[in-house]
Amino acid sequence: MIGWVLRIVVAVALLGSAGVHYFLFTQGYPGIVTPLFLLNAIGGLVLAIAVLAWRHWLPALGALGFGVLTLGSYVLAATVGFLGQHDEFNSQPEYWSVITEVICILGGIALLAMRNRAAVAAGAR
Repeated sequence: MIGWVLRIVVAVALLGSAGVHYFLFTQGYPGIVTPLFLLNAIGGLVLAIAVLAWRHWLPALGALGFGVLTLGSYVLAATVGFLGQHDEFNSQPEYWSVITEVICILGGIALLAMRNRAAVAAGAR
């Protein structure tokens, strides 16, 4: 039961981040950033489906990696700049994106830990 609830939370966080990045895609940022926002939105959607449909460690690792890479890119953009973008932490999309990506990271770690714990428990029997 806890595993399903956690999977749903991670999937919702992935969809939230995907939604934010789709919204940013529609805003038409200059350069390569706009298509990357669309790729991020598609990736979040695909991973959300995988987390719900495939009870394997790969979707959990994907959610963790998605969160780390997306949040890392934003931190770079907000500090030193990334791909020509210099952001400030001052808008609703930025707030929601950071929140959802942190949930993706923590949820991915928790899913991987639960899977590892179950494997250890099964091996001990």
